[in-house]
Amino acid sequence: MSSVVLKRHSVLPGFGLTVGYTLLYLSLIVLLPLSTLAFKSSSLGFDAFWTTVSSARVVASYKLTFGASLAAATINAFFGLIVAWVLARYTFPGRRLVDAIVDLPFALPTAVAGIALTTLYSENGWLGAPLARMGVKVAFTPLGITLALTFIGLPFVVRTLQPVIDELDPELEEAAASLGASRAQTLFRVVLPALLPAWLTGFALAFARCLGEYGSVVFIAGNMPMRTEITPLLIITKLEQYDYPGATAIAVVMLVASFVLLLGINLLQSWSGRRLAA
Repeated sequence: MSSVVLKRHSVLPGFGLTVGYTLLYLSLIVLLPLSTLAFKSSSLGFDAFWTTVSSARVVASYKLTFGASLAAATINAFFGLIVAWVLARYTFPGRRLVDAIVDLPFALPTAVAGIALTTLYSENGWLGAPLARMGVKVAFTPLGITLALTFIGLPFVVRTLQPVIDELDPELEEAAASLGASRAQTLFRVVLPALLPAWLTGFALAFARCLGEYGSVVFIAGNMPMRTEITPLLIITKLEQYDYPGATAIAVVMLVASFVLLLGINLLQSWSGRRLAA
C-alpha cells in the first residue's frame, strides 16, 4: 500500500524567497536608517557621547517623556478597555459614529490636534478657563503633555482589544455566572485573562507611539527647558543647531530604552499567552 505525502500549498512563493524579500525590505526600511544613528553618534567618542546624553537638560527631558508616556499609556489601557468593550458588546444609536471617532487621532494631523488641545485647555479656553478657576492648569504643564499623549494613544488600545472581545464567547461569562461566580470573579478570572495578551500589546503600542510623538505635544507643552521640554523636541533643537552627532546620540538612547521596554512587554505578553494555553 503506497503512502501519499501531501505538500501544503501556499499562494506565496517558497520559504527562502519570501524570507529573503522580508529581510531585504526590513533592512532597507528599518535596519539601515536605524544603523545610521549609531554610526553618526559614534563620531562623538565615548566621553563626548556620555556628556551629551547625561546632561541635566537631557535627563530632565527623558524623565518627562518616559513618565508622561507611561502615564498616558496606562490611562488608555484602562479607558481603552472600556471603550472597546462597549463598541464590541453593545448596540446603541450612534455606535458607528463613536466607532469612527476613535480613529480620529489616526487621521488628524498631529499639529492640528496640538493646536486644538492648546486652544481648549489654555487658561482662557473653553475647558481650561473653568479648570484654571479651580486651580488646575493644563496647557504648558506636564499634565497637558500627558493629555496630548493620551489623545494620540487611545486608538492603539481600542483597535487591538476590539477584535479579541468580538471573538470572546459570551457563553463563557454565562457559564461562570451559572456556576455562582460574581461579576468581579467573572471579570478577573474569565474575561481579563483572555484579554491580557492583546491588552499588553495595545499598551505597548500606545506607549511606543507616545515616546516618539512631537506634533501634538509641541504646542501644548510650552517647551520650557528642565520643565516641559520633551526629548523629541530637544532632538529637533539640536538638528536646527546643526549638532547632528548630539541629536543622533540622544536618539540612540531613546531607541535603546524603547527597545528594552518593548522587549520586556513582549516577553511578558508571550509568558501570559503560554500560561493561558497551559
